[in-house]
Amino acid sequence: MRAVWKSVLVFCIAISLAVIAPPVMAGSDMPGKGVTVQPARATWNTGFFQEALVRRGLEELGYKAKAPKDLQNPIFYKSVALGDVDYWTNGWFPNHDSQLPKNFYDKADKYGYVVKAGGLQGYLVSKKEVDKFNIKSLDDFKRPEVMKAFDKNGDGKADLTACPPGWGCENVIAHHMGVYGLDDYINPVKASYEAGMAAALGAYKSGEPIFFYTWAPNWTIFKLKPGKDVMWINVPEIIPKDSQKSAVERMTVSGVEGAVSDPIKLGFVVSDIRIVANKKFIAKNPAAKKFFEVVTLPLIDINEQNTRMNEGEKSQKDIERHVAEWISKNKATWDGWLAEARAAAK
Repeated sequence: MRAVWKSVLVFCIAISLAVIAPPVMAGSDMPGKGVTVQPARATWNTGFFQEALVRRGLEELGYKAKAPKDLQNPIFYKSVALGDVDYWTNGWFPNHDSQLPKNFYDKADKYGYVVKAGGLQGYLVSKKEVDKFNIKSLDDFKRPEVMKAFDKNGDGKADLTACPPGWGCENVIAHHMGVYGLDDYINPVKASYEAGMAAALGAYKSGEPIFFYTWAPNWTIFKLKPGKDVMWINVPEIIPKDSQKSAVERMTVSGVEGAVSDPIKLGFVVSDIRIVANKKFIAKNPAAKKFFEVVTLPLIDINEQNTRMNEGEKSQKDIERHVAEWISKNKATWDGWLAEARAAAK
């Protein structure tokens, strides 16, 4: 009898362990097993969510992902070509074309579309001042009364919250200041963008005029709503940089909510947000390649997450939680991406 009870006990323990123990993933479900990847990440935090989401996907495919290296754009493109990093999710094209090193495409390439035509950029002005001064374009900042209204530091020029050194938008803004003859009228403030926009938001809430550059996806145009709080304004005419000429038709856009005109001459190319990766890494990892190709996000989802970050949920732990919540809400899409990636590795 004792032997029977012992057998029953052993059987019950075995069943319990089978229930508790996680299922063993087949090799085909973990095509990245044994491979360590080194992601990079852009220095602007509005791209952190995409980076964390893609990294999570690679981990579910079996890859061991290191913490991302935060790199300025030109440094990243050199690093990925050299193989010092494997990929990032923060490529903006054609906006970043001018920052690529020579022979870049021999060593690296673009994959998929995180957000196709998602990279909207331009200049915005507080709506109250747009109405008061009838501001339509950057040229209006040559008018003494407009310069005076937007002069924060008393140097006689209108202050523009612009881009930090090293960003692609800094070069375009400098181009605009030159070709439109604005150097004597507008002062692009190149401090930390996050701090500059926080100051602009505070100034707006205090009833002061604001003038800033921004892009989408970004929290700025959710906190300062185009058409209600601020308005997109034109550049005087489309005069592209050499790097923009191949996409000049993407510098004038129709249907932009809160624009002073339709269409509006933004002066920036509407960019595709894409993953960029080292070709050797891609050749050895077909599952990662396919995952990069199929990941695509609604712009509104990124804007929503960016707004949560701006409201204080900006630690890495917060961002990883946002990723988990997004996956939970979009489980069928997520599982579909992983299935395609796994199939590509077979």
